[in-house]
Amino acid sequence: MKKYFVITFLLFTKISLAQSPLPIPPLLSGTNFNLTIQNGVTQFYPGINTPTYGINGNLLAPTLLFKKGDVVTLNVTNTLTGNGNATTIHWHGLHVPASADGGPHQLINQGTTWQPSFKVLNNAATFWYHPHGMNKTDLHVAKGIAGLIIVKDTIESKINLPRTYGVDDFPIIIQTKDFDILHQIAISTQTDTAHMVNGVVNPYLDAPSQVIRLRLLNGSSGRTFMLGFSNNMNFHLIATDGGLLDSSQSMNRIQLSNGERAEILVDFSMFSGGNIYLKNFGSELAHGIQGADSVGDNSINFIPDYYTNPLNGSDYDLLKINFTAPTSSPVITIPAALTPLSVIPISSATFNRNFVFDTITEMGNVPNFAAGPFAINQKLFEMDSINETVYLNTTETWTLINRTMVAHPFHIHDVEFLIVDINGKLPPAYEKGWKDVVLVMPGDTIRFITKFEDFADDHIPYMYHCHVLHHEDDGMMGSFIVIDTTKNGVHELTRNTDGISIYPNPCNDELRITMDELRWKNSKLEVIDLLGHVLVMKEVFEIKNSSINIHNLSNGIYFLKITSNNNIITKKFEKE
Repeated sequence: MKKYFVITFLLFTKISLAQSPLPIPPLLSGTNFNLTIQNGVTQFYPGINTPTYGINGNLLAPTLLFKKGDVVTLNVTNTLTGNGNATTIHWHGLHVPASADGGPHQLINQGTTWQPSFKVLNNAATFWYHPHGMNKTDLHVAKGIAGLIIVKDTIESKINLPRTYGVDDFPIIIQTKDFDILHQIAISTQTDTAHMVNGVVNPYLDAPSQVIRLRLLNGSSGRTFMLGFSNNMNFHLIATDGGLLDSSQSMNRIQLSNGERAEILVDFSMFSGGNIYLKNFGSELAHGIQGADSVGDNSINFIPDYYTNPLNGSDYDLLKINFTAPTSSPVITIPAALTPLSVIPISSATFNRNFVFDTITEMGNVPNFAAGPFAINQKLFEMDSINETVYLNTTETWTLINRTMVAHPFHIHDVEFLIVDINGKLPPAYEKGWKDVVLVMPGDTIRFITKFEDFADDHIPYMYHCHVLHHEDDGMMGSFIVIDTTKNGVHELTRNTDGISIYPNPCNDELRITMDELRWKNSKLEVIDLLGHVLVMKEVFEIKNSSINIHNLSNGIYFLKITSNNNIITKKFEKE
């Protein structure tokens, strides 16, 4: 059966054997950026027009260059046509206010412009931007809306590194796609048999024979890559998601899961001609990773169509690199030391949260631990729910527990983190830098530490989710809100040492209540007006996730009184 599909794949792609030069996305710099999300048409294969999306073009997006400390404004206009093509743009990895984060709550309707503005606080690193609309992330990213963000700072500028964009410093966006019989991009499939770099199938890059810098992004919907070179030469990892490591790490493979970035230096100075290939070594991926030779088991826990895809578990070329003459001022050495890595002492963490990746059983069906559907802490994403509440200027550890048979790349918005341990052991050296995505293998437990600082918002949450995009779209995502406890007022989401939060506040038809203290089991909830009249009363056994219907209440100020045994707490909220 698999042989038949391999033949089909080769017949379909033989028309693409002619190589194309690697396109380098245009570089936009400054503090004011105009970005137009638009429809386009792209020929991935000669003579075949495929409808695509892009920003300021048919496919993909310009690379944005930010300087740390600058205040930038992004004018994002959605000109997409077709029904239901509202979207968002998320600045993946950037530490920005929740209102500028571009999650599903910052919808850009068709024909409108969103204008977030924020100060660039991140250290020098490679980030990216892409849509994050509810249930449409996979569709919009797969059709082409994605681009890199490069942040510069004074620390990085003092290190002797290649940094001339498109000359010795190259953006490398790696993706796979699936096409249906009409040559339309298909999503949520396991037949992503087309692999490409910067939107081109079978590309080549002319690179100078010197030290070059590759900014690698896995921009695929679901596939993890094991990257290396065809001659197995070593390269040097200098930066992960959040920026520079303390020292360069010599290696000949780097694994990148969905959404992860890595900056590597490659010394091509010994080559005076010829070529080499950047490859995916899929045969070296561990069992359970999407892209490996196998996921799940031999029973019900399998992914439909997975074993018909010839890319799974295979090694194949991604990018041909032709060697050309060195530039006039080449970088010829690779620095051993980079910049001291700031750390967060584990003793400074005041709270730990557990996030369990598991399946959701629907209508009595037997759960499939390889194909899902998946959830976090047995909850699917809801737009009007807040799953976690954290406090501004607090340090926490988050523990990720994967009880499924497939690896999940976990991404958190707002903050970066340091991996504390993997199954109780220290992470390898190349994983000790600042991250915003981590791949959690089946059966593994990963703990990371982070600090929530600078931004709080009592209305708009940040997201955390699996970055396999159809997992995210299917609900493997949660939200958290950051609260500044030094501010008062009815517009503050009330959650203090009592362990109870209410949201949204102000609210419309429903007031939601969550708890993290066992003492609030078997509680009585009462809504009381300013005159002391009890207007709504509800008894619940556990208010970890409860709600009160306030549709019939007039607009105004009310109190929520919660009684459990000898514990009584009253919180103020507004109906509007």
